[in-house]
Amino acid sequence: MTNFNEWLDTFVEEKNIDIHDTFEIDKNGSFNIISYGAILDHIKATTKEEKAKIKNIIVHIDFKNGNVLDFFKHLGQALVERSED
Repeated sequence: MTNFNEWLDTFVEEKNIDIHDTFEIDKNGSFNIISYGAILDHIKATTKEEKAKIKNIIVHIDFKNGNVLDFFKHLGQALVERSED
């Protein structure tokens, strides 16, 4: 879904999100450091259906003037939990 990837890249650029910025996720006392770029890579690698759901959420957050970085952190938490299963 190249159009999605282009849309996501444009969105991130327009919101001035630095893909090299990182955040920490605490999982049972173990800290994981994840970049926003890594989250975007995982988003781009998911299924067409998941991309559509993610886009809808991002658009909704943006429409409400919310902070999409909170959503990216939420996705990062899910990635950490999934990687430890």
